[in-house]
Amino acid sequence: MKIKEGFKLRKVAGNYIVIATGKASREFNGMINLNDVGAFLWKCLETGSTKEKLIKALLEEYDVSEEVATKDVEEFVAKIEGAKLAK
Repeated sequence: MKIKEGFKLRKVAGNYIVIATGKASREFNGMINLNDVGAFLWKCLETGSTKEKLIKALLEEYDVSEEVATKDVEEFVAKIEGAKLAK
């Protein structure tokens, strides 16, 4: 899975936001706010990743259990796929 072209993660005033640019802005209006974990997962998906790799990366970066990491990744991926932001 990889984030589609045209979606950019930016840090503005200490907050992470995702905005659509170019062709993507015609299909997606608005912006997405992400917390630190969401921004971390987004960055992993910019270059492409699997759910398993995302879980492993989350476990290496944060002090969470595998159960929590799995749940967080599942929820994040579901939202990204639901909004059609990844391919």
